[in-house]
Amino acid sequence: MALDMLAELEAFAMVARKRSFVAAARALGRSPSAVTRAVQALEENAGAKLFNRSSNAVSLTEAGERLLPYAYKMLDLQREADEELTGLSGLASGWVRFSAPESLAQVLPGLIAQYGERYSQVNVDVIFSDEPIDPAKSKLDFSIRGAFAQDSELIGYPLWRYSRSLYASPAYLHRHGVPETIEALEAHALILHTAPRILKEWKFRSADQAVSLRVHPRFRFSSGVAVFQAALAGVGIARLADWLAEPEVQAGRLQRVCAEYRLTASNGDSPQMHAVYPAGTLPQRVKALLEVIRGFGDSLDR
Repeated sequence: MALDMLAELEAFAMVARKRSFVAAARALGRSPSAVTRAVQALEENAGAKLFNRSSNAVSLTEAGERLLPYAYKMLDLQREADEELTGLSGLASGWVRFSAPESLAQVLPGLIAQYGERYSQVNVDVIFSDEPIDPAKSKLDFSIRGAFAQDSELIGYPLWRYSRSLYASPAYLHRHGVPETIEALEAHALILHTAPRILKEWKFRSADQAVSLRVHPRFRFSSGVAVFQAALAGVGIARLADWLAEPEVQAGRLQRVCAEYRLTASNGDSPQMHAVYPAGTLPQRVKALLEVIRGFGDSLDR
């Protein structure tokens, strides 16, 4: 396809999205007259009017509505081809922007360092937050989330499955004793993570039974990192992901509590780390970073 046709499709798609020739020109970094000429050229080639224009409104005609999804597909193919070529040449550049839970600050910097060695022209911007961030509204390439994927208009990208268990420091257990049953936890200082929501119950599963515990925490933190650090500091017993806590168990800084149980959803499912992103083709530099992050899950010793 000729480059001028792609430029015309790009102008058409942006006007359709912005419902304004002026706003589309601003978004594309072109002049309004250039965008108008591009759309007019596309209309001449199509032999049909694509927009209804008035002094204060721009709307798609029936022909425009029919053309728009094909324009998006062709532009996506162009972007995908460009990204593949730059990836093959090692010249991928630009920004990758995403959000992630605070607990991933324990591992992401090392993974980004690996990624940066290969893609030296790519810049990375990470927002760490335990509150779910919509990547479309925040203009991010993707958002990493833990726990369980929720139905939405976003596309899911699985990273790794994990288990949750209870952990406490040896010092805490030495002072207060080791709880032998789920019921015995009620006498202990429980640490609750309150973001993105406050759980009223913890659901436990063992090989042969399911048990629920109404949680009465002594400490509540909105930060996953604070929950993790509080457990290490001997504050109490915390629910933690195995990928985060097990290295500390091996180092002797944490111990599993009620080790025969794991914490699950009410239906017994284990959680999953996953990324979500708006519909459309991911640039190669973004795909490459997601693969590096997924590789961390593949490397976990289960």
